[in-house]
Amino acid sequence: MTLDAVVVGSGPNGLAAALTMARAGLEVHVIEGAPVPGGGCRTAELTLPGFRHDICSSVHPMLVAAPFFQGWRGVRLCEPEVQWAHPLDGGAAGAVVRSLAATAHGLGADAPAYERLVMPLVDDAAAIVPQVLAPMRVPPRHPIAMARFARHGLLPAARVAGRFSTAPARALVAGAAAHAMLPLTAPLTGAYALLFAVLAHTGGWPLVEGGSERIVDALVAELVSLGGTVETGRWVRSLNDLPAARAVLLDVTPRQLLDIAGDRLPARDRRAFRRFRHGPGICKVDWALSGPVPWAAEACRRAGTVHVGGTFEEVARAEAEVAAGRHPEQPFCIVAQASVVDPTRAPAGQATLWAYCHVPNGSTVDMAERIEAQIERFAPGFRDLVLARAVRTAVDVAEHNPNDIGGDINGGAATLRQTVFRPTARWSPYRAGIPGVYLCSSSTPPGGGVHGMCGLHAANTALHDLGLRPAQP
Repeated sequence: MTLDAVVVGSGPNGLAAALTMARAGLEVHVIEGAPVPGGGCRTAELTLPGFRHDICSSVHPMLVAAPFFQGWRGVRLCEPEVQWAHPLDGGAAGAVVRSLAATAHGLGADAPAYERLVMPLVDDAAAIVPQVLAPMRVPPRHPIAMARFARHGLLPAARVAGRFSTAPARALVAGAAAHAMLPLTAPLTGAYALLFAVLAHTGGWPLVEGGSERIVDALVAELVSLGGTVETGRWVRSLNDLPAARAVLLDVTPRQLLDIAGDRLPARDRRAFRRFRHGPGICKVDWALSGPVPWAAEACRRAGTVHVGGTFEEVARAEAEVAAGRHPEQPFCIVAQASVVDPTRAPAGQATLWAYCHVPNGSTVDMAERIEAQIERFAPGFRDLVLARAVRTAVDVAEHNPNDIGGDINGGAATLRQTVFRPTARWSPYRAGIPGVYLCSSSTPPGGGVHGMCGLHAANTALHDLGLRPAQP
């Protein structure tokens, strides 16, 4: 018997691909190597009983913004009062709230500059965000809006920060831009700062009640309701391991594709996929806390996400060290405070916390002490609250999820070249070079994040090749 589609990998992109095919009326089977589906979108008691920690993804601005999830009501979103905050020494902080005007007001002398930079992009958000999440080869539907975004987004974050004079405003740029896992002098890092600001003012930076695994649970439930099946605990080593199917969609990296496809890939494609590069890894720490983090800056206590690293210059220095292959003594840290908005994550009165910092790809260094020192710097007394911790080095992250090569959670370096030509310089980034085989992972456009768009675009490519009508993004 020949299936309509087989999907290898059950992260958000693999499930988005499977659902897109199933919604088109096709018979879909998903194969996952891990004991449970979800990839990095999982939740578990990593420290103590009753403390539920997100394995990787935790804060979900893309879930609100992505066309794949538009109208989807599979989970309950918990939006914090402060979308993200960035503490500075002395108890000061920059803070981004849903209201653009209130955010600008909090930046004092930089209020006019913030409004001039961000307000036109927020006004154009309905045109900009879908285009950013589209395949890079698609001409923009709204070229004027995209030109406004590209005018500053193509610049390094250092240039964008140069529009501001105050430390809090410049720090906000640094924290958002550093999600690119690139030096802040690199082109396109400005786009991260601007896009995340736009998302904060339009859909917010929510967390999911009960943990990120609820997203996967809801996607799997819908897939099964449409007749799809999910098989776990089975690692695919070769395309020959798969049942016969009209389309095969692989939620894997180019490196894994090379292993799975072997000589079935043409030599030219093998060379192209070998050139794909992965970015820095992460070292991640989860804590069970006896109470909320005692941030010196009040805004940080109300934030779902806190960017910890000090001034723009300090964050830039830390990211430059990682790019040079070093482990910074004062790393930039992304901290998620689920318990601020979701009391189900910990016993009453207590809290969960996760944070990670960037490290060289493949690192085995435990950065927990340095991460805790950075948090303690801006939240004196934090260490006194720690009941238990769980640490994963970059190598541990990769062992848990094979898609995270060397601990790279973004599916590949987000350089300008690999943003435009992701994963290779071919017109269709989703066709894998073998008829009927497609890549649907975050190694394809638009890259990392829980948005499902890599899966949607790959499935639409497969539907087109099968002579069926693609889904509308």
